[in-house]
Amino acid sequence: MNSFQPQLFTVDLNHHLFQGVRYVPSPNQDERPNEQDLSLIVIHGISLPPGQFGGKGVEQLFTNQLDETEDFYYAEIAHLKVSSHLYIQRSGALTQFVPFNQRAWHAGVSCFEGRERCNDFSIGIELEGTDTTPYTASQYQTLKQVIEGLLNAYPSLSKRPIVGHCDIAPQRKTDPGPYFVWQAIDSTFQKT
Repeated sequence: MNSFQPQLFTVDLNHHLFQGVRYVPSPNQDERPNEQDLSLIVIHGISLPPGQFGGKGVEQLFTNQLDETEDFYYAEIAHLKVSSHLYIQRSGALTQFVPFNQRAWHAGVSCFEGRERCNDFSIGIELEGTDTTPYTASQYQTLKQVIEGLLNAYPSLSKRPIVGHCDIAPQRKTDPGPYFVWQAIDSTFQKT
């Protein structure tokens, strides 16, 4: 049974949060160098433990509450201080961790069109998945609606560029992976 319910996502510009979306504040955020400079959307893929879906690992990682005893892999990454603005589960459920006017720590060492430190000017969206697993129709539907909501709220974001983590950190990252279907979010949102 599909639990996804289509909806419009509207940003409350006083708080830079999607209205009516579950908000779990991440401590892994700080001020952007220029709050008005939002010019990139970065799509990621993540699953914790790797290859497993539906658990609390991603939320725990983004809130610095990962239990190292739950999985051997957690001991390797529990020290990381990372976050993303948004996380879309396999069901299409959406959680926000960082207000859009703040810098989430999702891109790491990165560069886009000669600009380094992509966290400074981007919005990070994590999809629950792996490089070797197709994403779900519900995820694509939510992602499409999220992008539309962001474009409506922030004129500095255009329909392009929208890129994968692999595009801004190609020596380090491969996500969202070859199974991500860019055309599924709409031909107007295709990767540059």
